[in-house]
Amino acid sequence: MRTWAEGDDARPGFVEIDLVGHEGGNSQGEFCFTLDITDIATGWTETVSVRNKAQKWVFAAIKEATAKFPFPVLGIDSDNGSEFINWGLFRWCEQEKLTFIRSRSGNKNNGAHVEQKNWHMVRQTVGYHRYDTPG
Repeated sequence: MRTWAEGDDARPGFVEIDLVGHEGGNSQGEFCFTLDITDIATGWTETVSVRNKAQKWVFAAIKEATAKFPFPVLGIDSDNGSEFINWGLFRWCEQEKLTFIRSRSGNKNNGAHVEQKNWHMVRQTVGYHRYDTPG
């Protein structure tokens, strides 16, 4: 696992990932998320609905979204949430020969490309409503 400063953003294939919550202002209970994956060099973005933040659902969504890119994904840059920083995703990145980068803690600008797309690709489409899921 590498840190943000060691990333490569000059060529297509290095992506930032983030989850956007659909809790409607109430973070209690189970609710949906949207996984947002943005290529740093091209801005190409894929989004996938996620049942909740459980590693199982997030990992499946990452695999689904990366398969949709029109070029090979070479590296994944995530924040430090446990839905991303876990052995399952780390092992998969090793098997697929993907660079796995984590953002610096407390530095929101490390994911600036995907954060910008959170508004444009998710909030303007889905809004700020709550979408409950069964526990």
